[in-house]
Amino acid sequence: MQVFCRIVELGTFAGVAREMGLSAMMISKYITQLEKSLGVSLLSRTTRSLSLTEAGENYYHRCKQLLEDLAALDESVVELGQSVKGLLKISAPIDFGGIYMIPAIEQYQQQYEEVKVSMNLNNKFVNLRDGRFDLSIVVTDCLDQGIVARKVATTTLSTYASPSYLAEKSIPKTLDDLSQHRCLHYMDTPHGEHWMFNVLGELKKVKTDWFFSSNNGRALCQAAALGMGIVQVPRLSARSYLESGELVEVLNQYQMPNLPIYATYLQRRFYPAKLTTFVEFLLKYFAKQL
Repeated sequence: MQVFCRIVELGTFAGVAREMGLSAMMISKYITQLEKSLGVSLLSRTTRSLSLTEAGENYYHRCKQLLEDLAALDESVVELGQSVKGLLKISAPIDFGGIYMIPAIEQYQQQYEEVKVSMNLNNKFVNLRDGRFDLSIVVTDCLDQGIVARKVATTTLSTYASPSYLAEKSIPKTLDDLSQHRCLHYMDTPHGEHWMFNVLGELKKVKTDWFFSSNNGRALCQAAALGMGIVQVPRLSARSYLESGELVEVLNQYQMPNLPIYATYLQRRFYPAKLTTFVEFLLKYFAKQL
């Protein structure tokens, strides 16, 4: 099963043979025996290509889950007599991860010194099923199916500008007024080039003619604080600028409902202690911090 899954993921018998330190002939023998025992073909093979059959597609996903459960079970049993340790791979949005996760990880590792944490910052959707991450932090009101989601905090999507910009350009009173302003656009969101507003309980999308864009909310807040224009970002990204008075909220009558921030991970029978301790720590940590 392990050989089969790695063939699907690497795409070649030779690649799996090199990785596992086996001969290509032995890898081929494993697959032949597996297909014979199941009575179906899992792979369609030619001299130039390798692809999954329908049966192979279904079998791969079940095998992957079983192997992950087995690895987690082994790890959880080993941990019964040992300290919590291992590599925890997490994904987080650029702003939330860069601003809030670093202090949280630092405090977590003070308690669990043998856990290594690898954090990738990216605003794009993360598919936990590909196995690259154990945990993904998401800011969303639309969750993927088949995952566990623990809410660690909430934020709001709001619109901000600097007092100096508003003194020069005037304060927008309605959504139509945005067409008269420079807009600073947050890239890589599910809303594309639109800003989102709550108009009498209904969602309204407004396409802005943006002047400057970035996939980093802190960079956008800094640009807004310098008077470059109006920005729409989660309040957590703008928090320090609001506290210092460098930014103020505008169009707050159209503010969107709260956005949950979740720690998400795949459903499975057994969870390694490095994952469960980290999630529980985040719940307690952000309950005090945010």
